[in-house]
Amino acid sequence: MHTNQATASPPAPPALLFITILLIALNLRPVLASIGPLLDAMKQDLSISYATAAMLTTLPVAAMGAACFFGFAIAARFGMRRTISFSLLVLALATGLRFFVDSSASLILSALAAGLGIALIQCLVPAIIKGNYPTRIAAMMGFYITAIMAGASLGSAVSPWFASFSAWRGGLGNWVWLAVAALILWAVFSRRWYLPAQSVSKHESTGFWQYSRAWQLAMMFGLGTAAFVCVLAWLAPYAMENGMNAQQGGLLMGYMTLMEVVAGLLFPALAGRSNDRRLVLISLCLLQAIGFFGLMLAPHISLWFWATLLGLGVGGMFPMVMIVTMDHQEDPIMAGKLAAFVQGIGYLVASIAPWVAGIIRDQLASFDMAWLMLAVGALVLLLLSLSLTPSSYAKAFSPALRPCTQA
Repeated sequence: MHTNQATASPPAPPALLFITILLIALNLRPVLASIGPLLDAMKQDLSISYATAAMLTTLPVAAMGAACFFGFAIAARFGMRRTISFSLLVLALATGLRFFVDSSASLILSALAAGLGIALIQCLVPAIIKGNYPTRIAAMMGFYITAIMAGASLGSAVSPWFASFSAWRGGLGNWVWLAVAALILWAVFSRRWYLPAQSVSKHESTGFWQYSRAWQLAMMFGLGTAAFVCVLAWLAPYAMENGMNAQQGGLLMGYMTLMEVVAGLLFPALAGRSNDRRLVLISLCLLQAIGFFGLMLAPHISLWFWATLLGLGVGGMFPMVMIVTMDHQEDPIMAGKLAAFVQGIGYLVASIAPWVAGIIRDQLASFDMAWLMLAVGALVLLLLSLSLTPSSYAKAFSPALRPCTQA
């Protein structure tokens, strides 16, 4: 029998678990965010096209979505502790490989491997948070997802500094040390924490495909993440089309990322005051919609102002959808599996959004229709949020998906 039960040793200090979760979260985006600032140097060295460069982001995000569907099957067979250890090891190896890449194929291989490791971690960490912080789930998920966004900010801001003394390969590869630190901390202390257990048979009897609420949550995650990755990809080029230079466009992106971090801390804390998360969700949708409409209709007013609204709206939506998702299941394993389903579908949806926005830009010589598309997506998000009443959580899924009723 394969289990994940906590050992009999005394529990680690809560602060140490908190630090480890944040350190793991910081590792989940630099491998993607470090590409953009170094793209010109990579193109000159390897002669890769923009289409190939786009695959370095699109393919890992798609892999992150696909891998969410078998993460708990792997954890059921090998244990949650070993699965996360393996995932961190794969992420470290994929990142370290970038010191030695000599072709676009090896770059894409490293991106896919990193995406696999990231996906398995993102599947399982919400269940660990739910199991260890059942009464503080909103705050802890807020900190966790804010750390993910902070990792993206670090990847964009620090990679050029790495590259200044170790070329672009070092700019990509030096993030291996952050992954190694997380792996060491996890390997040394994770035996002392509660890791929710499951059996293989339980996994096999679990399915969310037939439930409309699961798809509703997945579409919300997909739309919110699509806004995040599109802004990450296209806000700086759009700013430069509107008179900013490259450095100013980078500063605008950095400022917007800072607003995302603020939102990731602020809005989950506000949502934690009530079991009804709808007011916060609706506010975030309106911030997104106004920000995208502003970019489309009145960029001359202030790109900084629209970036503020977008940073708050996009940055707050990511953790809030995950918090609402986990509100639907009391059991940590079931909450984690629902979160994995939501992320799996959501990342697959979001992975095509920057590509579609790029096609729109190529065909129409303008980002305006892309911003309109994302503004409409924010309004769809608002409509999807209206039905998320606390009383609907218990009715959304049948008792067959509650572990206490399963054989």
